Amino acid sequence: MNRKILAFLILLGATLAGCTVGPEYQRPPLAAPEQFRGETGPAEAASFADQAWWEVFDDEALEGLIAEALQNGYDIRLAAWRVEEARAAAGLARSQRFPAVQATAGWSRGRVAGVTEDLYDVNLGVAWEIDLWGRIRRLNEAARADVLATEEARRGVLLSLVSEVATSYFQLRELDLELEIARRSAGTFQETYDLFNRRLKAGAASGLETASAGATLASTQSVIPDLERLIVEEENRLSFLLGRHPGPVARGAELADQLLPPEIPPGLPSDLLQRRPDLREAEQRLVAANADVGVAAADFFPRLSLTGALGGLAPEVEDLFGDGKTWSVGGGLLSPLFQGKRLQDQHRAAVARWEQEKVRYEASVTNAFAEVSTGLVTYQKLAESEREQARAADSYRQAVRLSNERYISGLADYLEVLQAQRQQLAAESSLARTRFDRLASLVQLYKALGGGWRLADQEFERNVATLP
Repeated sequence: MNRKILAFLILLGATLAGCTVGPEYQRPPLAAPEQFRGETGPAEAASFADQAWWEVFDDEALEGLIAEALQNGYDIRLAAWRVEEARAAAGLARSQRFPAVQATAGWSRGRVAGVTEDLYDVNLGVAWEIDLWGRIRRLNEAARADVLATEEARRGVLLSLVSEVATSYFQLRELDLELEIARRSAGTFQETYDLFNRRLKAGAASGLETASAGATLASTQSVIPDLERLIVEEENRLSFLLGRHPGPVARGAELADQLLPPEIPPGLPSDLLQRRPDLREAEQRLVAANADVGVAAADFFPRLSLTGALGGLAPEVEDLFGDGKTWSVGGGLLSPLFQGKRLQDQHRAAVARWEQEKVRYEASVTNAFAEVSTGLVTYQKLAESEREQARAADSYRQAVRLSNERYISGLADYLEVLQAQRQQLAAESSLARTRFDRLASLVQLYKALGGGWRLADQEFERNVATLP
């Protein structure tokens, strides 16, 4: 190719390389509510999500379990490798911006015109696509967005793992409390049954009282092995989250001593788009889909490529870079002419994928507002329920005391005492479950608000030894 033509092609490529076809990304217009439904006061910028997870959970044992899970959890390790895969894919996309250089070497032996001879060749080839329409730049844009999306997905896994470990731990402490209540009640019912049984043998008690006491005792004792089974099951589930073999799990504060803030500031609804990693991930998926539309648009235009080669071809190795030296320089345009609507359908498919990601993003944002609202109302209503159930449990304890006094005074039979004891057991168990529900709602609200969003990855995964 004439050198002037080659120089013209290079100059043309450099001039047009600034062109980038396809739409520029713009975040879809989303109207955030002025405040979350269920919020008791005016919206404020400060949010519960601003706190680090070790500030939310005031339990050293739980903090240690969370730190262990963040270091060894299977989901964390999988998410980290997904990020590495995305970074490698982005590197592949970046490599298309630079010339590709390849070296080849060969040897052949043949007979031509009655003469047998060896032939050696060696070549160094260069090929470079000049990014006239921004196709490669759009590919890089999509790859960068994919990397950011996987990094946000990893942040989402971190937050989800913190939430799962905390919820499982509180479930374990709730089962511990229920087991304690059941064993304490079984001991009381055992004493009652033994008393009635002795009195029955002495003719001082009725068979109905003794049978009722025995039924209550058996019913309560039957709960104990089931609770023990559930505790082992929860410990094994928690061990899996920690990335360890099944085994006992360390405990810290009692369920009733776990920290429960009276009010939870959710922050500004508009800030939720920046706080939640799943929303940031969804937006990066949308950015990547937008860039893919640009790639499909660039495929309608011709591609300019430059090639070059330097090598040698000779019957002797020592002549390869002497008389046998060869070289070539060239350039070419590859222009789509008739593709059977393939390029149009390819572009339509890219636009459809972008529209799908847009809908997913909008749905994710709307659902995030709903999750926060539901979490706020749930936390508030469970607090009210817990207060009333605590009153009920206190009343049943008082009823047990009064019924015992009436029985001792001869004013009531012991069936009244048994009834009051059964009601106390049910009330205390219900109170324990409501306490767990309230703690679990606190965890879910922290997750829904994007808890710990200000922390860098290294801070989020800080070792328990550094915890205050």
